[in-house]
Amino acid sequence: MRGNRLRAVAVLAAAGVLAAACGGGGDSKSDKKIQLTVDVFGEFGYEGLYQQFEQSHPGVTVRQRKVSSLDDYKPRLQQWIATGSGAGDVVALEEGILPTYMQQRTKFVNLFDYGARGLQGDFLPWKWQLGVSPDGSQLVGLGTDVGPLAMCYRKDLFKKAGLPTDRDQVGKLWPTWDQFLATGQKFQSKVPGSKWLDGPTAILRATVLQNAGSGPGYSYFDKNNNLVFDTNPAVRQAFDTTLKFEQNKMTADMSIFTPPWQTALKRDTFATVPCPSWMLGGIKQFSGDFGKDKWDVATTPGGAGYWGGSWLAVPKQSKHAKEAAELAKFLTSAQGEVGAFKAQNPFPANVKAEQDPAVSGAVNDYFNNAPTGKIFGQLVSSVKPVYLGPKNEDVRQAVENVLLAVGQGKVKPEDAWSKAVDAAKKAAR
Repeated sequence: MRGNRLRAVAVLAAAGVLAAACGGGGDSKSDKKIQLTVDVFGEFGYEGLYQQFEQSHPGVTVRQRKVSSLDDYKPRLQQWIATGSGAGDVVALEEGILPTYMQQRTKFVNLFDYGARGLQGDFLPWKWQLGVSPDGSQLVGLGTDVGPLAMCYRKDLFKKAGLPTDRDQVGKLWPTWDQFLATGQKFQSKVPGSKWLDGPTAILRATVLQNAGSGPGYSYFDKNNNLVFDTNPAVRQAFDTTLKFEQNKMTADMSIFTPPWQTALKRDTFATVPCPSWMLGGIKQFSGDFGKDKWDVATTPGGAGYWGGSWLAVPKQSKHAKEAAELAKFLTSAQGEVGAFKAQNPFPANVKAEQDPAVSGAVNDYFNNAPTGKIFGQLVSSVKPVYLGPKNEDVRQAVENVLLAVGQGKVKPEDAWSKAVDAAKKAAR
């Protein structure tokens, strides 16, 4: 149906151009209408920005297709790109799936051909470089955000457990992950009806990237795309850290953004979740009125880290590549990324946006007036990018399933590592 509509638009547009050409001096503007589709997952904060783009581009309308989780988004995008049909005019490429599509970059337009070459200085250098092909000839995607890592916590549940609630004092409770675990044990002894963490998936993703960033610079795959899951100390350390929380029954065994996780945010199910800046939008969305002023933001154990961040790309299957490229440039401009941050907190990859007072001085009233601009702004300068192989997401998901199985009693803790190694090898094929 979508293809038929686009063909109909193209025919009408062509007819309009022909009529104008034969009119001999009339208005030469075409009356064609263009609809651009944007595919995203989670909360990008673009809804208000689409309206701004439409106002400055008469005749263009923008619709968004959004799913809650990356795990739901990934197979859909994979099918659309593989078949050459169905993808939006602009698609979000998360850091874990970007390497896959960098290998398929011929299926995306070169944004250098649409005026993006001069934008390099607007972005964090490493974020820009990851969107460029290895030979430097093609810009596949423009960076939307980065995910400097903090820890979100339920201030009201901390008070109930007799723990400090002030965000600076809370951060001092856990300079290391072992101390974070010890604090959680104290919490659960006082508030047995709530778990310390949401589940193993968030903590694994956070610690893998944290360890890899301060260590070898890669995680499940080395920079030659060889699977090093079982030999990379950064990965084993993160796995063992996560396993401790499962062994001690300190998580609710949930995966982020799944329906049970969304529902739990309206209850007292868990007290903490590792949260890059973009996570705040999801917590606010699903916790709603229940969670307002109950959540706050503190530093994360183990030092600096990041998790997530995306790029916007234009598939070649788009019938409106020029307009789609303009939309991608607008959404990743300083104006666009400031607007997205104000709406849903994804921290800008655009350095001009980072420096904007609306970002650097931002206070989040939902999160107990946390100075999120300052918190995440200080963290982003310490971010060290981690190389991710094309099969990174497949391995990540397989390993997370093993850890979830431990919490569900389906896998013994002593067998978890060997099963994770086997699962990683199978997923990497």
